[in-house]
Amino acid sequence: MVLFEYIETWNKRRRSKSEDHINPWIYKPVEYWQLEVQNPPANKHHGSSVFTLKEMEEATRSFSDENLLGKGGFGRVYKGTLRSGEIVAIKKMELPPFKEAEGEHEFRVEVDILSRMDHANLVSLIGYCADGKHRFLVYEYMQNGNLQDHLNGIGEAKMDWPLRLKVALGAARGLAYLHSSAVGIPIVHRDFKSTNILLNTNFEAKISDFGLAKLMPEGQETYVTARMLGTFGYFDPEYTSTGKLTLQSDVYAFGVVLLELLTGRRAVDLNQGPNDQNLVLQVRHILNNKKKLRKVIDTEMNRNSYTMESIVMFANLASRCVRTESGERPSMAECVKELQLIFYTNSKGLASFSLL
Repeated sequence: MVLFEYIETWNKRRRSKSEDHINPWIYKPVEYWQLEVQNPPANKHHGSSVFTLKEMEEATRSFSDENLLGKGGFGRVYKGTLRSGEIVAIKKMELPPFKEAEGEHEFRVEVDILSRMDHANLVSLIGYCADGKHRFLVYEYMQNGNLQDHLNGIGEAKMDWPLRLKVALGAARGLAYLHSSAVGIPIVHRDFKSTNILLNTNFEAKISDFGLAKLMPEGQETYVTARMLGTFGYFDPEYTSTGKLTLQSDVYAFGVVLLELLTGRRAVDLNQGPNDQNLVLQVRHILNNKKKLRKVIDTEMNRNSYTMESIVMFANLASRCVRTESGERPSMAECVKELQLIFYTNSKGLASFSLL
């Protein structure tokens, strides 16, 4: 009941004439954000906590290297233990002065969006810290890191086909949720990629990093922007050429991740020759050719873990997701249904083999 009351309040606020409410994601100066922190929103259904800088230092042992999980363009991520004993991942924003405004905007977007979301395949925001100029985001801790690390041999667990299908299906469900109107308006993630798919103990996939996310204008399916934001290798060609951002932009990026799962290769690999650096361009022409398709299947997968029927179906879905024209791509809801069928087809085929 509280959730529905909150959504109704949010929708009423969006209908306000002021620019602040028409577009709640526009950048606000630090002073504006600090005023909000003094009186944090009371009706977040997640109950996100507000932490102090001292609590962040305590949780990470003063940001010790032993607690460092990784680095990115935003800064560093540390493993931390809150006073409650809960283990979390803490993202510390560390940006040069010329990127501070951009970082502040992304910080606000991530807090706002994740505080509204509630889905098993989206990473949970535990809380945040906006103490002076310090900015931290506190997430649930994902024990198995990100998908790309496992595909490229950094993760310890070997990913056979059923596990890859499970990850693909979980990520698809997360994107489908974002694209639906579950919280009042569809959301484009805009930076969907294998490093932003995190895996918990059971290898359940959860989408992370919503700093570039965009709410689609009410009643519209396209948002025109002059700035290309995202990650090279996952860019929707139509978005790149026209500046038109759509839900299908995420579908293209999802297709790239499907190709990574199939081949074990990176979306972009600068160590390859000029013609083989871009994964989509490298394999797109053979995805619907069963004979040639066998040559690009990740050799790290146990041959007994997949059926060629499921591989062909998976490759066909990936092929449609990365089509140049956005109108020719499936929706994420359709991707979920197809992946469920592929998972069932593979399981059924493997069961038949075991009876022979």
